[in-house]
Amino acid sequence: MKQIYVHGLGQTSDSWTKTIDILQTTDYSLCPNLPDLVHSKEVTYDNLYAAFSDYCNQYDEPIDLCGLSLGGVLALNYAIQYPKKVRSLVLIATQYKMPKKLLKFQNLLFRFMPKSMFQQMGFRKADFLLLCETMMELDFNNSLHKISCPTLLLYGEKDTANKNASIELAELLKNVELKTVIGAGHEVNIESPQELAEILHAFYERMS
Repeated sequence: MKQIYVHGLGQTSDSWTKTIDILQTTDYSLCPNLPDLVHSKEVTYDNLYAAFSDYCNQYDEPIDLCGLSLGGVLALNYAIQYPKKVRSLVLIATQYKMPKKLLKFQNLLFRFMPKSMFQQMGFRKADFLLLCETMMELDFNNSLHKISCPTLLLYGEKDTANKNASIELAELLKNVELKTVIGAGHEVNIESPQELAEILHAFYERMS
């Protein structure tokens, strides 16, 4: 059984290293680096999702998907399109309907940031801007009924921008749990890897 951990925008696959080391699941845990998936293609959401789908579809058996923020959006999208391929779903700080005002504000901040700040993240500054622009119309509300696998929703206690979306999503999905990671902000996998690993371990134990 493969467990696929998907990082957020501004993170890399290494953002999951501490959590996975604590879980001791390195033998079957996979962390795709999103910039590597799109290669030389234009970094639109559609291109990124198509590349992510191809990545997941290479595995014949059902997979466990765990994504944070952008990674959660990709995981949610995949679980809707391929419900039989996903054994379980963990969504951390994930929006199911893109908050346009938040994305526009985020893009405004990106525009004023120097290009050098984006180098270590894999995506270029232009990629960040285009990706956010092409995500603004995403709305999975009418497709959530397609998801039937056990789902765990998480958000950091200090992540006020994504708290409400997680609570709303918990009311819209079946077979779902909702948990708060106390003391954490948005990047739960970086800020609270120990607590996150303990929550994930308990969740995956119930799957076995």
